[in-house]
Amino acid sequence: MNETTSPVALVTGGARGQGAAHAEALASAGLRVVIADVRDEDGEKTAASLSERGLQVRYLHLDVTDEAAWKETVAQIEAEDGSLDVLVNNAGIIRVTPLTALDLREWELLQKVNTTSVLLGIKAAAPAMARSGGGSIINVASTAAHRGAEGYGAYSASKAAVLALTRAAALELAPDGIRVNSISPGGVETPMNDDEPKGGTSSGAPLGRRARPEEISPLVVYLATEASSFVTGSDVLIDGGVTIR
Repeated sequence: MNETTSPVALVTGGARGQGAAHAEALASAGLRVVIADVRDEDGEKTAASLSERGLQVRYLHLDVTDEAAWKETVAQIEAEDGSLDVLVNNAGIIRVTPLTALDLREWELLQKVNTTSVLLGIKAAAPAMARSGGGSIINVASTAAHRGAEGYGAYSASKAAVLALTRAAALELAPDGIRVNSISPGGVETPMNDDEPKGGTSSGAPLGRRARPEEISPLVVYLATEASSFVTGSDVLIDGGVTIR
C-alpha cells in the first residue's frame, strides 16, 4: 500500500446508498476516494457534495460488467493518483422472484452485476495494488448468502459466489500483500431496497429494523486500513443479529 501519500480507494456503486456512505467514511478517514457508478447525475452530485466539505472525492463513470472499462478506470486512477490501494466492490442489484417464475435473463443479470463484476474488479485492481506494494479488496456480499429466503434464490446465489471468490482471491493475492475480505450486511435502508417486501431479508432481526448505511461504513474503513492488517479471507456479518436465529 502506498505509504508516502494518502491511500486511494475506488468504491463501485458509489453514487448513492451504501456506496456513497462508504465513500464518505473512507474520505473522512483520510483516503482519497474515487466513486464509480453508471448513475452519472447522482454520482457527480455525491462527489461534489463531499468535495465541498473538504473531502478528497471525485466521480468516474464505470459499468462494472465491462472488463475493458475496468481496465481503463484503474489505469486512469493510477495515472492521476499514483496508485490504487483499496477497492470496495459494492455495486449490486436485487430482484425478488420465486425460482419457478424466474426468467433466465433476470438470473443472468443478477449474476453479472453482483458476481462477475467482483471478479472483474479483482482482475483489474490486483495488478495495480501489487505494483504499489499491496492493498485491500472489500467485497460486499449479504446475509442472503448465509440463509434461505423465499424469492431471493438468484440474489442469494450471486452473493454466495462472492464469498467463494473472496476466499480464493485472498489465497491467491496474499503473496502480493493484498488482503481480500467480504462483508455481509443484513437489510439496509437504501434506494436499492425500495422495491423489496417490507423488512426484506431483515425481517425478524433481533434489533428489529434495517441498518442505516452509515452503520455499515465503519466496518469498510476498518477492512480498508492497516487496523485490519492481519485480516484476510474473512466474511464479517453486520446484520442486527438476523443470522443468529
